[in-house]
Amino acid sequence: MSIDGRPAGRLAGKVVLVTGAARGIGEHTARLAAARGATLALVGLEPDRLAALAAELGPGHVWFPADVTDQDALTAAAEGTVAALGGIDAVVANAGVANRGTIAVGDVDALVRTVEVNLIGVMRTAAATVPALIARRGYLLIVSSAAAFAALPGMAAYCASKAGVEHFGTAIRLELAHRGVAVGTAHPSWVDTDLVREARADLPAFETALRRLPWPMRSTTSVEECAEAFVRAIERRRRRVYVPRAVGAVQAMRSLLTSPLADRVVGRTARGTVPLIEEQSRALGRGFGVSTPPEVRR
Repeated sequence: MSIDGRPAGRLAGKVVLVTGAARGIGEHTARLAAARGATLALVGLEPDRLAALAAELGPGHVWFPADVTDQDALTAAAEGTVAALGGIDAVVANAGVANRGTIAVGDVDALVRTVEVNLIGVMRTAAATVPALIARRGYLLIVSSAAAFAALPGMAAYCASKAGVEHFGTAIRLELAHRGVAVGTAHPSWVDTDLVREARADLPAFETALRRLPWPMRSTTSVEECAEAFVRAIERRRRRVYVPRAVGAVQAMRSLLTSPLADRVVGRTARGTVPLIEEQSRALGRGFGVSTPPEVRR
């Protein structure tokens, strides 16, 4: 233990801001970063959960309610973190959602909202926090996905948003390098969170399609293992994070995954599964999972 009673570790004395911190990957990343000595700024849409997590982590941790598509709210969270904690050393731009349905059968507003949260939200988070990161020559980890490398039917908006996040991260890495800020992109496959569990429960045909994917694209990683990879990335200022690590091999084959051959292989399964996904999406009658906050489902 350190002299002030906080855990000593590689993140001791560091301030880490996490978006989407109320549950799932964000929540577990915050817990682990705090266990390794960091002071957390928790940002998200569920105030009760954020307040409870901050209290559980102990004195000094702060939280701010913010929709990542609201620039004013994000700026207030960043400025509030600097005022309360003195600065920001690392940011995990983690907030994300996944809609239900296809472009032919689904709520177009849910498709658009998915891109707004997953991609535009990352852009806004970066813009709100980069002045503080520059001041401390910090680290920005933005959460993309293995879906950035391989398109899947029924996930058009999610795949598009995560591919955009990857390229955004690659570009701003070059923009910020001379200012001393390092930028990493994280690429998890399926992680055992509410988001993934609800998608599988809502659309049985989607679950069936996932089981037919080749390894590691069909594997599910625990949220604790994903959080460990994220915190390790913060500690080491990693450029790329793959969860599980084998996803790195998928990235290396991305040209094959978007080739005409892949279209034919995936298309054979899609001809059967897409109509079922559309039927189940129509019957579901909603564009997002039940745990998605109302502010997202507006």
